[in-house]
Amino acid sequence: MPDTQDSKREFISTAQAARQLGLSLGTVQHMVEAGALSGWKTAGGHRRIWQDSVDALLARGRTHGGTLRVLIVEDDKLLQTLYRETFSTWPIPLELNIVNHGLDALVELGREQPDLLITDLRMPGVDGFEMIRRLHANPLSSRTSIVVVSALSAQEIAARGPLPKDVTVYRKPIPFHELHGYIQALSAQRRRTHDGA
Repeated sequence: MPDTQDSKREFISTAQAARQLGLSLGTVQHMVEAGALSGWKTAGGHRRIWQDSVDALLARGRTHGGTLRVLIVEDDKLLQTLYRETFSTWPIPLELNIVNHGLDALVELGREQPDLLITDLRMPGVDGFEMIRRLHANPLSSRTSIVVVSALSAQEIAARGPLPKDVTVYRKPIPFHELHGYIQALSAQRRRTHDGA
């Protein structure tokens, strides 16, 4: 519940915040619960979100200088460790965040857009297909490059998808050599964009 010093601040409904952020109601609710957005519940159980919290999220930059923000969505703990250890050996400035499933990823994507999303497709709850659909429907995510690393065949993916044409797909086991080249190129591109801004 807001106190008297908050009385001059504007607040909005979950639906209004979802429209402004281009996210689903459920994702915005999870963002409030995770602390990515500031809000409270009314006596009737409705969420109210501070407008300045939404504005700050919208205004947040996508890149920290030359550092590339990478979000990895992978539910296999062994593969998470493999990603973390392999990426740490590369001479590329990376800010790495690894989450277990699509719902956590959507909360992170709403909080701060990464430069690169690397995701599996088969995961519990919100799978990679659903997450990519939601991400593509959000205009705020247009700068996020998407790479899929999956054990599914091209035919299995086509039967469930198809995935958007700008999504790069690699087969498991994780092709670190290809990923390294992809990330190097993306990092160079982002640096040029940042330096030219």
